[in-house]
Amino acid sequence: MNKWMIGAIVVLTFASVGSALGQKDKDNEPTSWVYFSVVKDDNGKPVRNAAIILHAVDQKGRQERGDMELKTDPDGKASFDGIPLGKIRVQIIASGFQTYGEDYDISKDKTEITIKLKRPHAQYSVYDDNTNPPAKGNPPAPDSKKPN
Repeated sequence: MNKWMIGAIVVLTFASVGSALGQKDKDNEPTSWVYFSVVKDDNGKPVRNAAIILHAVDQKGRQERGDMELKTDPDGKASFDGIPLGKIRVQIIASGFQTYGEDYDISKDKTEITIKLKRPHAQYSVYDDNTNPPAKGNPPAPDSKKPN
């Protein structure tokens, strides 16, 4: 080997070591073990097979790239060990329920999150006659008949 090749190898070696030291090592960041419990809002029973989607959130509240998805077990529970401390955005999607979304600040080594899912509400239509709805619990007024 000539002197130029040895010099180039030494420079490349120092450059790669320097850049490796300048990077954050994600394996050494503090993490949390997060336990999720997803239940029905009206009766507290577990929701199985609910999709729990996790997104990291940056300092400005924007969702970062990359996400992770968990599924709840028959008891409505799911957990993951290794979520970095900081803000995460949690989204829950389950068939027959309203989609849920909320940001959580993860600051402890173990975090428990209970989420109550609601059933969807009836839709409002501009085409329905909503001018005189009957009072709750009262039947609609009978048609008035004209005397003959």
